[in-house]
Amino acid sequence: MWLRGLLGRRGGRLAAAALGITFAVALLAALGSFLGASKATMTQRSIDQVAVDWQIEAQPGADLGAVVSVLRSDSTVAAMRPVGFAAIPGLTATHGTTTLTTGSGIVLGLPAGYQATFPGELRRLTGSADGVLIAQQTAANLHAAVGDLISVGRPGRTPVKVQVSGIVDLPQADSLFQKIGAVAGAQPKAPPDNVLLLPIALWHRAFDSLATQRPDLIRTQIHVRLRHHLPSDPAAAFTAVTAAASNIEARLAGAGLVGDNLGAALGAAREDALYAQILFLFLGLPGAVLAGVLTLMIANSAADRRRREQALLRTRGATARQLLRLAAVEALAVGLAGAVTGLALAAILGRTIFGSASFGATPGTAAGWAAAAAAAGLLIAAAAVLVPAWRDQRATTVAYARRMLGRPERVWWMRYGVDLWFLLGSAAVFYATSRSGYQLVLVPEGVPTLSVSYWAFAGPALFWAGSALFCWRITDLLLSRGRPVLARLSRPLAGSLSGTVAASMSRQRRILTRTVTLLALAIVFATSTAVFDATYRQQARVDALLTNGADVTVTESPGALALPALAQAIARVPGVSSVEPLQHRFAYVGSDLQDLYGVRAATVAGATRLQDAYFAGGSARQLISVLARQPDAILVSAETVRDFQLNPGDLLRLRLQDGPTGRLVTVPFRYAGIVKEFPTAPRDSFFVANASYVAARTGSPAVGEFLVNTDGTSPPVVGARLRAALGPAAGISDIMTSRRVIASTLTAVDLSGLTKVELSFALALAISATALLLTLGFVERRRTFALARVLGASSRQLGGFVWCEVLFTGAAGAVLGAITGWILSLMLVKVLSGVFDPPPAQLSVPWAYLGVVAGLAVFGLVIAATAAIRAARRSPLTVLRDL
Repeated sequence: MWLRGLLGRRGGRLAAAALGITFAVALLAALGSFLGASKATMTQRSIDQVAVDWQIEAQPGADLGAVVSVLRSDSTVAAMRPVGFAAIPGLTATHGTTTLTTGSGIVLGLPAGYQATFPGELRRLTGSADGVLIAQQTAANLHAAVGDLISVGRPGRTPVKVQVSGIVDLPQADSLFQKIGAVAGAQPKAPPDNVLLLPIALWHRAFDSLATQRPDLIRTQIHVRLRHHLPSDPAAAFTAVTAAASNIEARLAGAGLVGDNLGAALGAAREDALYAQILFLFLGLPGAVLAGVLTLMIANSAADRRRREQALLRTRGATARQLLRLAAVEALAVGLAGAVTGLALAAILGRTIFGSASFGATPGTAAGWAAAAAAAGLLIAAAAVLVPAWRDQRATTVAYARRMLGRPERVWWMRYGVDLWFLLGSAAVFYATSRSGYQLVLVPEGVPTLSVSYWAFAGPALFWAGSALFCWRITDLLLSRGRPVLARLSRPLAGSLSGTVAASMSRQRRILTRTVTLLALAIVFATSTAVFDATYRQQARVDALLTNGADVTVTESPGALALPALAQAIARVPGVSSVEPLQHRFAYVGSDLQDLYGVRAATVAGATRLQDAYFAGGSARQLISVLARQPDAILVSAETVRDFQLNPGDLLRLRLQDGPTGRLVTVPFRYAGIVKEFPTAPRDSFFVANASYVAARTGSPAVGEFLVNTDGTSPPVVGARLRAALGPAAGISDIMTSRRVIASTLTAVDLSGLTKVELSFALALAISATALLLTLGFVERRRTFALARVLGASSRQLGGFVWCEVLFTGAAGAVLGAITGWILSLMLVKVLSGVFDPPPAQLSVPWAYLGVVAGLAVFGLVIAATAAIRAARRSPLTVLRDL
């Protein structure tokens, strides 16, 4: 009967409380979908990016047949192919009277069906995909084409001549030529510059005789593709794959070592999985907490009414147990309605955004997330309804509960400055976690486990709590001590009743303070999430541009001599708008070999959109202009400046290769500034100098790279046209492909989905915080409006009361929320710097989205004001009789 009466008389209020629980449950469950989809995508992408799962190298003297037998007996092995490796002194090609010879290299022996079994290991550029194949860089070094004869050197034996059938690229050369069994943490060895691929039968004829005399030059590997029945969590998949690799090594008993390429890829994905959990805590959890706070405030808006109803029941003989049972019925109804609706909404969001209605990566995880989200909704309902009822019946007398008037009491935490202590603690934690060298995700060298420094969450968490309480304090202070100011500001709307309006707002400051605080927090959540997402997308573009250099980059092979005039041929390709030549040389500073980039100072800044964050001690244009004014100036990486203790203006003597003679010559430079990042440059040590000065001192204008910008045509399309025009000798990469390669599996795939969920809920919370709380507050004051009508107040005067409160709520919430949201955005970007590469020089603000948030908040305010004014126009006697 009690529940039926609540639904009949208080149905709107119960629906409002259930809506808050719906938001909390839906957001938590949708975040479960995010984590599940993220981890499943990370695992699948890690699998897809590996061509050969295992490279098992037979040890000297081992029986290759026994190794194959062990692999065949393993149920996880789907396919395997033996591959021969032979180290050679060099390759030779003759063109007329010219003979070209390379340095040392590797000849691979590939069995039939290798490319079908491992399709990502080779990429055909021209010619046949079978027969004798030559790597792209080797073909450039030898100026070789399809049909040319290549002489393969063999130590102590006559060379073998083979005819080239095709030219290929080796996308995964780093793993293909890895040193299997290397000590963990050892510096990886660069892949060979010269590679030839032979059919396995031809390879055996060429090198079997050499294996008996020089076994150190010949080795055999078994390349393995596994059955990918792995857990969707990359950490669990990593554990399964590495355990299987260890099992194989144990069964081989020293006959072979396993190069676990799949395990290495999954190991890298584990860090992304931890960042997914971090983003859930930093970005998602505050929204769920905010939805819970909204429910508590909705329930609290009727606290006085509920207290009076309980007092009436107590005067009629209701016991404490009966009151708690009635409150429990209300809490259960609200909690179940919100939980069921929230799970349904989360399933729809998961299906729409993440492609799966499941709340986790596995059925067990999905059930756990759903149960946890529903339990959170029930707990919020209990905290909003049941706990206040229990507290009131234990600590409140019937007479006190039935009073209609009373001055708001100052809450206890204001007296002790809890909000200020929270903010001080947040600043201390933020300072510790944002200092140089701090790592949020720890990846210990050689240790299979990863860890997260979770105490870093204390900074944003304390700031959330402290800023919420501080907004409450500021609003309460304005309403209690700022009555003269409020009276002056409300005069345009309230006229002669402005003083009465200010007094009314001061008297009702608990309701207004609650609404302003929640509106400010909704704006903080929307602002921080939107700015973080926009800043990430900005830096993802910057990172791709930094890696690729431009929309499309043409890289010449080390053996090729590309002159600046080649830029004219590139510019004639359809879709190309501009071409910027970039020298790429190698220079010795002392005994250290580093990359040197020669640039055209007048045009490079615009051609590759240099960022000020790439430089130290000045902006990009300022330091690049130094190269134009002072031809011998040079920009040095921070690591080199530190290692060699350089000071501005120091003379720096570098040894570069002379073009005509090929010998090293000493070229003097003047250290002019620090460059931290540069397009296409490595991340550690490099130089940036004036291209004309480098060309003049070395006698060679050769260009290593051409940075190509498009006219709006898709970069992959322009890249394909350039590949057709320039042939296989040049390496061509586009920014879209580079972005897919360099972006982590988390940020490339799922961060957009996470932000869609959060930004949608932020919009919903913004309008709910304004419309619901203000409307419910006005409903609770129907008696006040009715009495004012009885005393002669006109509809216009009552409208002045309402609009003054609405405008105060909107203005105070917007100002406090915007300031707090901006500070929190700075904090999140700094603490989560591991997600950004390179770190942003400034935040990106999505003004369009924030404008939508502001518009919805204003819309909610107008709805609340309109509903209140309409209710105030009802007959006073009808309202008082209903109450």
